[in-house]
Amino acid sequence: MTRTLLLVAGPSGSGKSRLTRLAAQASTAFPLSLDDFYHDADHPGLPMTPMGIPDWDRVETWDLDLALASISMLLSTGSCEVPEYDISLSRRVGSKVIDLGDASMVVAEGIFAIDALNPARRAGINAEGWWLDRRRAANFSRRLARDLREKRKTPPVLLRRGAALYRAEPGLRREAMRQGFAPTSMRAALARLSA
Repeated sequence: MTRTLLLVAGPSGSGKSRLTRLAAQASTAFPLSLDDFYHDADHPGLPMTPMGIPDWDRVETWDLDLALASISMLLSTGSCEVPEYDISLSRRVGSKVIDLGDASMVVAEGIFAIDALNPARRAGINAEGWWLDRRRAANFSRRLARDLREKRKTPPVLLRRGAALYRAEPGLRREAMRQGFAPTSMRAALARLSA
């Protein structure tokens, strides 16, 4: 069986996780969260914010090599071991073995999907990239509500981070387009995945 990788990118709060879950329910796709490939907060050399905490929006906080090796193994053998990451603790808390079963596609999402598309293609992975194109204000609201509900960080950190992400969103979109991602709405993405 030939399996493919669909990387779903978009700003934090754009609905990447929701799209991935719905895609898995509506088709023969397997969901994979790229957030599980973050480094631990005490990993040497992490970029820091002026607040003195790791800058989790920088790609250096994420393990691209492990993510690509895991995806490659998953697509070629149908199973692999992946880390389990707890965002509230800023560290890996274990690992799990995942099995694709009869899934023909892995739908992987996360803010660093942008940085994975071209390296995946260079590694011989059949990969496609979609950018979830949604309104910035709605992304901000969804992100803040989710992060407060999940107690990801303290409210002041979430507000400062949210404002910074809001300002950075247009540049992130430009970079995704430069890397080869195709812009799509949530509705169009769901329709395409369920076809």
